[in-house]
Parts: sequence; C-alpha cells; structure tokens
Amino acid sequence: MTSVTVLPFGRPLTRADLRDLPDDGHRYELIDGMLLVSPAPRIPHQLVVGRLHLLLSTTCPPDLYVLMAPTAVALAEDTEVQPDLLVAPRSQFTETELAGPPLLAVEVLSASTRRVDLLLKRDRYEAAGVPSYWLVDPDELTITVLELEDGGYVEVAVVQGSEPQALLRPFPLSIAGDDLLT
Repeated sequence: MTSVTVLPFGRPLTRADLRDLPDDGHRYELIDGMLLVSPAPRIPHQLVVGRLHLLLSTTCPPDLYVLMAPTAVALAEDTEVQPDLLVAPRSQFTETELAGPPLLAVEVLSASTRRVDLLLKRDRYEAAGVPSYWLVDPDELTITVLELEDGGYVEVAVVQGSEPQALLRPFPLSIAGDDLLT
C-alpha cells in the first residue's frame, strides 16, 4: 500500500513538519519555512565529501565533531539544513541534531543544488552566524573559503591545484585542491 504524506497548507513549514516526511532517499531541508528536496548525491560528490571528512578528521581537535550529511542543523524553528559536511563543538549536539550553527558548513556543488548552495544556503548560514562556509566544486577541484566578517561573508581563499593553503578556521589546517582527488 502506498503512503501519502500531506503537508500543512496555508502556512510556512516548521521543523516539526519535517519529522513527518518519509525516509525515501531524498534530502529534506527547510529554509525560512520553504521545503527543499534534493535527490541522493552522485558518486563524485560523495567521494569528495568522504575525502574532505578524512582530511578534516585527522586534524580536528577532540572537543569538535566532523560529521557528514545527513546531520540535521537547527538554525531556527522554520530552518533546518543538512550541510554536506560540518564541524561543531561536541557540546552543541543533541541525540538528533546540532542545536545551532556549526563552526564550519561545507557544501559540495552539484547540478541539482548549485543555486541553493550559492544563494539560499549562503544567505541563511550568514544570517545564522556560521563563521566559515566552504563551497566545493568537485569538477574544478576548488574550495572557495568564505569567512564571516562584520556580519557578512568575505572570500578569504580559493584553494586549488597542488599548492597547499593554510587555513585558520574552524581550526588550523593545510589543504590543497588536489587533496580532493581520490
């Protein structure tokens, strides 16, 4: 028998509404009450996420977690996102979510999410006070590093090629674009 999920009509959605959605392989996110549905990521996307997770995890201080999606991040009652990768203090996690903004949100660009990542999520992460936001292009093997300064994101680096760049946030590390290769 097929199950049908009925969403509330005539009001913005809330994080509570997300809990009623099916576990069907799609990624469900909520930004300012608007539901975003993304298909499961493609293999190149997942390979880059896995490689970044490994690179960040090896230098991560013990008081922080480095987690991959799906990890719910509660930014407001009408906003719950799932960055491809995040870094946050262990103390900010509950059993089911990160309660508040991470120190770092990473989004790997894909055809289905590029505009959302470059516009909607960037704006929402900025408004929530996420100190660092990385936009990773798996085709170009680049990481655009944005950091929050005076309430707005400023591009502080574009990591590419074989030359490592030293980054300070969310913790000191050195990374090159070629590090994204598997």
